Amino acid sequence: MQAQTLKVRVDALREEAHGVRSFSISRLDGLPFERYEPGAHIDVVGPSGITRQYSLCGDPECRDSHVFAVKKEAQSRGGSRWLHDDVGVGTELSIGAPRNLFRLEESAGEHILIGAGIGITPLLSMAYRLVARNEHFTLHYFARGEAHAAFMTLLTQAPFDRHVKLHFGVKREQLQAELDACLREASSNAHVYTCGPALFMDRVVETAQTHLPADAIHLERFKAEHTPAANASPESFDVQLASTGQTVHVDANTSIVDALAAIGIEVDTSCGEGVCGTCMVDVVSGEPEHRDHCLSNAERASNSVICCCVSRSRSPVLVLDL
Repeated sequence: MQAQTLKVRVDALREEAHGVRSFSISRLDGLPFERYEPGAHIDVVGPSGITRQYSLCGDPECRDSHVFAVKKEAQSRGGSRWLHDDVGVGTELSIGAPRNLFRLEESAGEHILIGAGIGITPLLSMAYRLVARNEHFTLHYFARGEAHAAFMTLLTQAPFDRHVKLHFGVKREQLQAELDACLREASSNAHVYTCGPALFMDRVVETAQTHLPADAIHLERFKAEHTPAANASPESFDVQLASTGQTVHVDANTSIVDALAAIGIEVDTSCGEGVCGTCMVDVVSGEPEHRDHCLSNAERASNSVICCCVSRSRSPVLVLDL
C-alpha cells in the first residue's frame, strides 16, 4: 500500500551544480502545502510508478512551494534520469506528504551540519530554520570542487555565508584531519548532523563520537548499504497483531510487509530498503532484528519500533501495534 499522494506542478528548474537540478513545485489545487520540519523528505512518483525519496531543501516557512534537488546518477534505475531528461516546467508530478527522520534537536546549544555532494539538501532546510531562529550553527560543505557544489549562490551570500565553511578537493588521506578540525571545538551540548555518501557519513560519525555522545549524532542515508546482518535471526518467525491476536507466519523469503498483506493487513511502504521510514510500526513485545538505515540509536536500543519492509525478529513471536 502506498501513502496518499498529492498532485503538483513543476514551476521552475535550476541547474544547481554539475549533474544536480532543483525543482520548485506547487500544488495543482492552489492550496498551500502543510508545514514540515527541516530535514524532511518526500516521495516523488515516476511515470512507471517507481518512487524515490528526495529531501526538501527550501525554506520550511514557505508554504506556497516545495523545493527538492536531484543528482543525476550514472547508474540510475529510472528516477533521477527521468527527472533530469523528461521533466520540465509545467510537468505534473505525484508526491507524498513530507516525512522526517532527521530532525533538528531543539535542546542543542550548537548545531554542526556536515554534508558532502547532494547531501547538502536536507542540511539546507535546517540552515534556513537555524538562521530564522538566530541559533548558533556551522555548515561544513564538502565537494570535489565548486562546479560540483550545489546551491553555491545561496550559500555564499547573506544570511548563510557567515555560517558556511567550504571544503573543496579534500583528498581521501586528508579527510580525517579535515573532520577533526570541524569537530575539535564542538561544545559539550552540540549536535552533529550529516548527510552524503555512506563512507563519508561513516567517517563523520566515527570522528564525532570521539567528541560527543552517540545520541548527539544524526544522519540520513539516501539508499541502503546492503551488508550481511550480524548474528542473524532465525529464518522464520511469527508476527501477531496486538489488536486481534491474529498471527501470521513470516518465512525466510518473505518480508513482514508481504506476510501481513497476505492476510489483508496493509502497511504503507515506499522505498522497500529500510531508508525512508514509511513502514515503521510500533513493537508491543518481542525483539526485532533491525536491518533498516533510518532508525536512531535510541530507537534501535529500545526495540520500540520496526521497519517492516526489511527487518526481522530475533524472537519466535513479534507482537506489533496493528
